[in-house]
Amino acid sequence: MFGILNRGHRIKGTVVLMTKNVFDFNEFVSSTRGGIAGAAGEAEFEVLFICIVFVGLGNGKVGKQTFLEKHLPSLPNLGDRQDAFNVYFEWDESFGIPGAFYIKNFMQSEFFLVSLTLEDIPNHGTISFVCNSWVYNAKSYQKDRIFFVNKTYLPNETPTSLVKYRKDELDNLRGNGTGERKEYDRIYDYDVYNDLGNPDNNKSLARPVLGGSSDFPYPRRGRTGRKSTRTDRNSEVPTSDTYIPRDENFGHLKSSDFLTYAIKSLTQNVLPTFQKAFGFNNEFDTFEDVRGLFEGGVYLPTDVISKISPIPVLKEIFRTDGEQVLKFPPPHVIRVSKSAWMTDEEFGREMLAGVNPCLIQRLQEFPPKSKLDVTSYGDQTSKITKEHLEINLGGLTVEQALKGNRLFLLDHHDAFIPYLERINDLPTAKCYATRTILFLKDDNTLKPLAIELSLPNPGGNGANSRVILPAEQGVESTIWLLAKAYVVVNDSCYHQLMSHWLNTHAVMEPFVIATNRHLSVLHPIYKLLLPHYRDTMNINALARQSLINAGGVIERSFLPGKFAVEMSSAVYKNWVFTDQALPADLIKRGMAVEDPSSPYGLRLVVEDYPYAVDGLEIWDTIQTWVKDYVSLYYPTNDEVKKDTELQAWWKEAVEKGHGDLKDKPWWPKLNTPQDLIHTCSIIIWIASALHAAVNFGQYPYGGFILNRPTITRRLLPEAGSKEYDELSNNYQKAYLRTVTGKVEALVDLSVIEILSRHASDEVYLGERDNPNWTDDKKALEAFQKFGQRLKVIEDKIMERNKDSSLRNRNGPVQMPYTLLLPSCEDEGLTFRGIPNSISI
Repeated sequence: MFGILNRGHRIKGTVVLMTKNVFDFNEFVSSTRGGIAGAAGEAEFEVLFICIVFVGLGNGKVGKQTFLEKHLPSLPNLGDRQDAFNVYFEWDESFGIPGAFYIKNFMQSEFFLVSLTLEDIPNHGTISFVCNSWVYNAKSYQKDRIFFVNKTYLPNETPTSLVKYRKDELDNLRGNGTGERKEYDRIYDYDVYNDLGNPDNNKSLARPVLGGSSDFPYPRRGRTGRKSTRTDRNSEVPTSDTYIPRDENFGHLKSSDFLTYAIKSLTQNVLPTFQKAFGFNNEFDTFEDVRGLFEGGVYLPTDVISKISPIPVLKEIFRTDGEQVLKFPPPHVIRVSKSAWMTDEEFGREMLAGVNPCLIQRLQEFPPKSKLDVTSYGDQTSKITKEHLEINLGGLTVEQALKGNRLFLLDHHDAFIPYLERINDLPTAKCYATRTILFLKDDNTLKPLAIELSLPNPGGNGANSRVILPAEQGVESTIWLLAKAYVVVNDSCYHQLMSHWLNTHAVMEPFVIATNRHLSVLHPIYKLLLPHYRDTMNINALARQSLINAGGVIERSFLPGKFAVEMSSAVYKNWVFTDQALPADLIKRGMAVEDPSSPYGLRLVVEDYPYAVDGLEIWDTIQTWVKDYVSLYYPTNDEVKKDTELQAWWKEAVEKGHGDLKDKPWWPKLNTPQDLIHTCSIIIWIASALHAAVNFGQYPYGGFILNRPTITRRLLPEAGSKEYDELSNNYQKAYLRTVTGKVEALVDLSVIEILSRHASDEVYLGERDNPNWTDDKKALEAFQKFGQRLKVIEDKIMERNKDSSLRNRNGPVQMPYTLLLPSCEDEGLTFRGIPNSISI
């Protein structure tokens, strides 16, 4: 192909790549092949025409162009549709060691470049370039695509020959902040949430812009640059194909794509037919009818079947087997007992080990007070009295129970009161703002003592509250069951919108953007954080299209309706980055106290608190790994302070990514290695363990809609009414007419089943998708120790789940707490495993 230079020879390399992702929605819907394997044959790789330019270290010389040569036989370690090619470079000792390479694609279609491996480099052996990037036709780019060797350099330690290339690549990723982004772009920039509404379609679909104002503060999302709507110049035209930087798109024919297109297919092809199909009969009549969704299935009209059957991706979700029956897998919460979900013990246990275990707090003053502005909302102090509680305190007074750390509070009052009048004006919703007080029994289980149901008085004059006490018989027992339902509906909505969406998905996106704009792929912190960003921008974009958008799934099937995401903006006003660290969160909620003699320096107030017990071990292990890694590159404060990329990253993440909170005093200053360790540990915790804890239990707990209803449709009936008589004559009917109806239940189950699934190629905490992510042996050793520590934790969690004295580990439903088990060998609804990132 070319001559050999004096004092030189040819360096052999292997390029691994994949052709264009054919897993797009239109082709997938029309596919009759039942999948994507083999959709493009090997011949498609043979026509690739790629030009690679060599960049050396030493003198920074650019080598001659070379091209892919022989198509290699499939290598055993290559994944689906990956192929390998030989490539050769002229090399002379004056070139130095390979540090980067350019690549040009002269084909019309893009391909996914996985890696380049160079062999037999004199005195260096094998050198790896981990690429994992889509490469489009060369005409799409103003500058050639460049990829760097898997080495790690702080900015001031970068070899002189790479400094320019390092800076240029970051400039490319930042863009110029103008124009509408194209599919092939790799530009990371910020924007507000101004694309949730669709006012041009219908004025009822207008939604406020979230972010950029004191009224509606919000984390930033990725900028797309789409044109504004005609109706509202501040809002962006919605689309079914939102831009995200190309490499943030769901990998390459992996299971997460399956999940994505399942959601798109649901919202575009199936859910619109549910209302038509079941609108005339939107009620379950008995609890057995609800269980029938998992045991016998529900009959589907022909037109619904016709919407499902042509779509392979939905055959996995809608198990029709050719019949006109929709059947869901049985949720874990009813697999052992059909009725244990109704017990007070399970009601309390799920606050410690359920899908939303990070909201309960120790009651530290009585009666509970509100933080709402008195001038706007009046006195919102709780109406629960000592007399309400002391009849079930076993002889203790409220003062004694408070002093003994025995009283706890699940408080949804302040989140809902400002929106309650507007929510209750919606045609499908009627609800209360709730407070629940619970008592810690000697066996470490929580016993609910009282539930306060509040409605706002007109004119901001306090609240109209009713206190419901536990009862086991007659009308009062049904009222108590309904009171718990009002609490769970508050909790389901708070979980979905705040604990899950806001506190993990939304707050993480600014860090993803800032990292790509300011930390080079050569930077150690980029390499540390990258696995925890995988697919996050993509799933967030999908959520804005189909889940949290105006008229989307959340508004359709959850209580707040059109006010859903707006409510999360109000909660974001009080979000604190440093409080996301698990120890700080537990202390803030009064669920732990500082104690140097206890493990991790904390003593849990509820010893059997599965989320906290398992979570503290995971948190400590993450922090130890981050400390071990960061210490390799930042031994002193000076290294942190003079790292220009690092300081620019953090400054922009705070001032732009979370710009509405930029002046808060609690932001870390990033002046010391300890600051950096703590900051990175929080980011990793949010993306991995926190998200796993609040995401993958959605279907196991909420798939049985009676256990975690998402809507209440009527208030408690007045005495003497027909509905009141129903409370004693037919408690099941009274419950079912109050909570989520059939259509909303089918929507909810369809979506949360998808969201609760693990992908087949999920990468879990302690794992990397490429062993060559760095060539730093000390970093690799520290990471190996991290994985080993996680295996020890997993064994300890399994043993705790077997301990019958720890009643909150399994509960009346006999459902072991497995959400924080680090690993998972299977895909689907596993109810365990901590993925590295927020990928669904």
